[in-house]
Amino acid sequence: GGDLFERVFNTYKLMHKHQTLDFVKKKHMAWSGCTHSRMTVMETIECLDQLVDESDPDVDFPNSFHAFQTAEGIRREHPDKDWFQLVGLIHDIGKIMALWGEPQWAVVGDTYPVGCQFQNSIVFRDSTFVDNPDEKNTTLNTECGIYERHCGLDKVLMSWGHDEYLYQVMKFNKCPIPEEGLYMIRFHSFYPWHTHANYMHLCNDKDLNMLPWVKEFNKFDLYTKSCDLPDVEQLKPYYQSLIDKYCPGVLQW
Repeated sequence: GGDLFERVFNTYKLMHKHQTLDFVKKKHMAWSGCTHSRMTVMETIECLDQLVDESDPDVDFPNSFHAFQTAEGIRREHPDKDWFQLVGLIHDIGKIMALWGEPQWAVVGDTYPVGCQFQNSIVFRDSTFVDNPDEKNTTLNTECGIYERHCGLDKVLMSWGHDEYLYQVMKFNKCPIPEEGLYMIRFHSFYPWHTHANYMHLCNDKDLNMLPWVKEFNKFDLYTKSCDLPDVEQLKPYYQSLIDKYCPGVLQW
């Protein structure tokens, strides 16, 4: 209904006003050192039940169900790729930032590069960037902005949110998830890229090789949000074994 649309729109309006290049750099300094908490992966999944994502028009049940639904969807189609199943389970746990004081517009929702022109495929593009100072900055509002053509997404700063944060946590804790899985974690909310084929001028060959994997992940992320809720307790031992393999014990967050 209207209230739900209003909630989603307001989240993006705040995001698109406040997420500047400077803001993103500050968030990297605040979060990428992983000094906020020490928790196991399963603990963070359980914590997410306290969170309702204000950017998501589809979901009114707890986040942990979506985690297990996504993982199970992947497990059915990719029974041989345990790392892919694990990524399905953990892809949203960076949203834990919202329980530690970050506003939702700096945690949830679709992502896009900062430091260059905001492309038209960004959600609510036409109405929500008017108060963003980067929009009026002639250094930043060209096609490449501060970047070089085909520099690779690894050199591009994305709007701050749960994708980038979890990617940083996985790197910091040296979790041996394959590169394809790390791309899924880092870019699953980057809809202008994986769904609208924008920002290709910033991509290198590695990004283009990884894009089909991100698209494959996206199938499960989007279309597993049924109200047919999984039996989480029954599934936990299997997924705990994957956590033990790829991101065991207590991680630094």
